[in-house]
Amino acid sequence: MAIITFDGVTPRIADDAFIAPGTQIIGNVEIGAGASIWYNCVLRADVQTIVVGPRSNIQDGSVVHVTRKTHGTFIGSDCLIGHMAMIHGCTLEDHSFVGLGAIVMDGSGRELTICGATVTGNTGGAFGGALFRTGYEGEPSV
Repeated sequence: MAIITFDGVTPRIADDAFIAPGTQIIGNVEIGAGASIWYNCVLRADVQTIVVGPRSNIQDGSVVHVTRKTHGTFIGSDCLIGHMAMIHGCTLEDHSFVGLGAIVMDGSGRELTICGATVTGNTGGAFGGALFRTGYEGEPSV
């Protein structure tokens, strides 16, 4: 694991958070109590802020990044981000689930369940997979 100060800012990690070996945490990152960041994840807050809420889980190989001057990345409490997901310049509200290999792009934000999809900024559109809004009872958007 590497905790890297960038531009004078050092990541802030709760004492009881789990950070697996191989993980890279860079710059203006805050990781909440009870959160877990698994093997070979990269959280790079070089030009904006990343916040990971309490008890959230980011699984193996996922990348969390930000968008210069426009979008930090904010992951709420009790979120689960599946293996190899890309979370970029967006907001995931409390209890969101992002499935294996999904991509959530700049400006997206709400309580989501995303399975193998790409969600583009400010549109809520899902491409190549399924997008469910939490509490939604019906067919997924494909």
